[in-house]
Amino acid sequence: MLGGSVYIAFIRFAISLAGTILLFSLLAKSRFDRKKTIACYTCFSVVLILLACVWYVLDWESCARMVAFAMYICFAVFAAVMSRDSVYVVIYKLALVFYLLAVFLVGALEISILFFNRNVWADIFARIFLIGFIAYLLNKYVKKAIKGFGEYVESEADKFSVALMIICILLGIAYILNPALNREMTPQRIYQIVINFFLTGTLQLLIFRFYLHVGREKEYERENQLIQMNYRLLERQIEILEESVESGRRLRHDIRHHNAVIAECARRGQTEELLQYLQEYDRETDQGLPEIICANTAVNNMLSAYTRKAEREQIKVRMDVELGKNLGMPSIDLVAILANAYENAIYACMEVKKYPNGRECFIDLMIKKRKNKLIIFCRNSCRRETALKDGKPVSEFTGGVGVSSIIRTAEKYEGEYDFKNDDGVFVLRLILCMQE
Repeated sequence: MLGGSVYIAFIRFAISLAGTILLFSLLAKSRFDRKKTIACYTCFSVVLILLACVWYVLDWESCARMVAFAMYICFAVFAAVMSRDSVYVVIYKLALVFYLLAVFLVGALEISILFFNRNVWADIFARIFLIGFIAYLLNKYVKKAIKGFGEYVESEADKFSVALMIICILLGIAYILNPALNREMTPQRIYQIVINFFLTGTLQLLIFRFYLHVGREKEYERENQLIQMNYRLLERQIEILEESVESGRRLRHDIRHHNAVIAECARRGQTEELLQYLQEYDRETDQGLPEIICANTAVNNMLSAYTRKAEREQIKVRMDVELGKNLGMPSIDLVAILANAYENAIYACMEVKKYPNGRECFIDLMIKKRKNKLIIFCRNSCRRETALKDGKPVSEFTGGVGVSSIIRTAEKYEGEYDFKNDDGVFVLRLILCMQE
């Protein structure tokens, strides 16, 4: 600290705390609305600054050594309560804010010492400038990326590694702000500060880039699974088309024989025989038509395609589908869920067939819409020893097909999902919130 009256200390405390709150607010989302968040931070800041000023008056020496740490610890606890992020994501963001706090505190102090002969107002204006500059960079280059980073850390990161990384960052910053360091202006001291800032900042950047890369790899993997699912669905549709073309060729080939029979019956006046023959012809024609499962064309074609595949594998399929043309959601999202679920069910039944134990392989699928809720229930044969990890089937069970795609689409529509292996019967329950 550069000293000064309690009023100067009040201004410096207020600027530093306001800057810390501003930087953290750019990185984290509050669990409350805007007005309540501002009111909470305002009340907290007033109380904390007044307590710091009282400390400054009562014991200037200890305040100068410890006030920055004490105020930040209080802020960290309060910010963790205010944030909606998970614990590890909040701690990382607080570590980043702690680093930026060290930047503008030490930076402003060194500017005042080096260029303005320890002038307290130079320190104050330097803090304001550095806070504004850092906030600008965060808002322009980091704010959007940190959102995705937080999601990746929460879902993909190893918690022990994250905790160890955060401890290293905090120790590095604590060394920078260590009040016991020699405060004489020497080249060695400046070198130590610069190197510690560089190393700690590099660690932050490397960890950020690493987890961002890991998260994006997972995104690419999920997109690849969706592409594979679309490819398999396209294969099923091509099979249906080929069957329809072959059926059409057969009908065109046989049309001459049908015409000849009809003409001969007409010449002989065999009305009863002609009517019977036409009825048989109608039944044969109807057998070549695609099955109508529901009114939605995209869902109907997908279910028809996978049902044909299941029947070829001698899997018994029972369906209870009640869907209209208007789903209240894009058809591609529902098709993604159903195709993944159906494909996984077929794969699980095929795994059961590899072990000749006389078990019946079946797939039961129910889809119903109730007001603004879409209910999907699927149960199928599976291996009894199949385990779930964190309540989700592992890739060995699903054949690598996108369970994550089902979960992500369900979360997109604020839905609820549940997976269970009930003694060799796999159960998927899914509820989606639809638009009215």
